[in-house]
Amino acid sequence: MSQEYPRFAVVGHPNKGKSSIVSTLAHDESVHISTLPGTTTKQRSYPLKVDGVTLYALYDTPGFQRARAILSWLKQEETPAHKRVDRVKKFIYEHRDNPRYQDEIELLEPIINGAGIIYVVDGSKPYGVEYEAEMQILLWTGQPSMALINLIDTTDYVAEWKMALGQHFQMVRLFNPMQANFAQHITLLESMAQLKEEWTELVKESIKIFKLYQQQKITYSSELITTLIIDSLSLTLTSSIKGTQATKAQELQLTQEYKQKLRLLEEEAHHTLAKIWNHLLLEKSSQLLLLENIDLFSKESETLFGLSKQELIATGVAGGALTGSGVDLMLAGSSLMLGSTLGAVIGGAGALFGYKEVAQLKILGHKLGHKYIQVGPIQHANFPYILLKRVLYYTQEIANRPHANRAKITMDSSLIQKEFTLETKTKKTLDKMHILLQKGDRPKEKLVEEYKQLIYQILIDRVE
Repeated sequence: MSQEYPRFAVVGHPNKGKSSIVSTLAHDESVHISTLPGTTTKQRSYPLKVDGVTLYALYDTPGFQRARAILSWLKQEETPAHKRVDRVKKFIYEHRDNPRYQDEIELLEPIINGAGIIYVVDGSKPYGVEYEAEMQILLWTGQPSMALINLIDTTDYVAEWKMALGQHFQMVRLFNPMQANFAQHITLLESMAQLKEEWTELVKESIKIFKLYQQQKITYSSELITTLIIDSLSLTLTSSIKGTQATKAQELQLTQEYKQKLRLLEEEAHHTLAKIWNHLLLEKSSQLLLLENIDLFSKESETLFGLSKQELIATGVAGGALTGSGVDLMLAGSSLMLGSTLGAVIGGAGALFGYKEVAQLKILGHKLGHKYIQVGPIQHANFPYILLKRVLYYTQEIANRPHANRAKITMDSSLIQKEFTLETKTKKTLDKMHILLQKGDRPKEKLVEEYKQLIYQILIDRVE
């Protein structure tokens, strides 16, 4: 895109939602929003950037304070239409240091410098003639303009506002910055593209980039969610123990560490999702990931750690190719499935054997060193859905949340179960995938890709 990009000054009466509209349209949570009048005292530009490219910029401005007095000054001299912009410029020049008109100077300057006008009114309040002075001043600037009707409360005076605004602005649109979704944002941008011929192609190009950016964020989110589920379902923690079995205290400590690790994985995923959707300041009220009724311990077994080199050399060996998963560790007729660990040990001591390839290694009658207890991977069938629904619900909420809406996201388990359901076909596919993922081994690339695509489709259906 060209370095030139459309600029829009968001103006109007105090406390009509100007800052909220800037925050939502700029996807910027840093815009200060307050119910107190006069909070915005200086103009400030908020550019919407994608990959370092500015698509458009919005100016947050103070509200009109003395519109009638300014209009009266403008009309002191008879001014033809083609000279009215110069008259407004003269007002700004002569009153720049006058604190009486500071708010109006701040809001008019970006307009005089080429910004289009977005005039904001509250459609839940009746139309009043006091607004006409503001609208006439904006007409004198000669800049392309549109009006947005924001319904702050439940009462509705939209019809009378449309009648009045239509006489002063090129376009009039309803727009609620606290509820607007992505589709409504795009619709508004399409209207903004028509305000000025020179902006049309720029805004249309911005819309294309913006749509691609939305798809990119959904893709990143699906990849992140897939990683969270795989890491959580394959997670194991082990701890060496002395004696023949673990004490209750040892089991409790390892269990607590395991729960903390699972919750940390989830919390880190949520933080990254907030970063993807530019909602890092948004608070959430969260119940912990519930793990109280899920069996966490998987086994208690013996390890090869501490096995001496002499014991390894004395081990019977048969020829073939050595792979960690192909090793069969035998003890009293039972396989402990510790092939990957054994493969690592023998791989590091291969020079001691004098053999380059080993197909099967059996250790019979040797002391195996320490015992350990292991927590995970969790085999409970409901666990993947508890975790998945939580992260999908959080993604849905944060992706669809306008940046002007600063209310906390509530991660209540009963609410999530009620609000977030999966189709039967999708759940059956997930069932099969989760069984494979809960084996504890790192999944094959094909399974990971299929899982990611399924999550992507779920998000596409839920991100508005």
